[in-house]
Amino acid sequence: VLRVYKAAVQQTLDILFLPEGREFLTSTDAVSRDSADRTIIAWDFQSAAKISNQIFHERYTCPSLTLHPKESMFVAQTNGNYMALFSAQRPYRINKKKRYEGHKVEGFAVGCEFSPDGTLLVTGSSDGKVFFYNYHTARIIRTLSAHREACVSAIFHPVLPSLLATCDWAGEIKIWQ
Repeated sequence: VLRVYKAAVQQTLDILFLPEGREFLTSTDAVSRDSADRTIIAWDFQSAAKISNQIFHERYTCPSLTLHPKESMFVAQTNGNYMALFSAQRPYRINKKKRYEGHKVEGFAVGCEFSPDGTLLVTGSSDGKVFFYNYHTARIIRTLSAHREACVSAIFHPVLPSLLATCDWAGEIKIWQ
């Protein structure tokens, strides 16, 4: 073990290293009335100090964080049935004009990811569907009825970007082209 970071909150749900690796973000399971300021925490990698815990001010947990492959942005999947867009540079501001809505999370740890070229944002949904969003407009451009159970992950193949893997709450995995 090289370093230990202690959030002093409940469970940590996801970790996201920011470009260059000097800082990283964590999302936590803190959902009490006064904990909205601890949902996403920014950390300094070297010192283990908290840089900011004032990133996301809504009372939803964020089960998944994903970094845009080309721009200095990241997305947080929220249990409020939307994905929020943030700057990946201090002070990590939320883009209040752009939200990716239409899918359902409903308490599942639903993941999200950008396509390798950064033009699409894909997410599962608690109703078993997969949603494809245009990154720039935040509009749904396609949905797939992928699973009978909650679709908890959708991820692009790293070498063959026309392939997508999905999985559901019951353990079924599908590869799509």
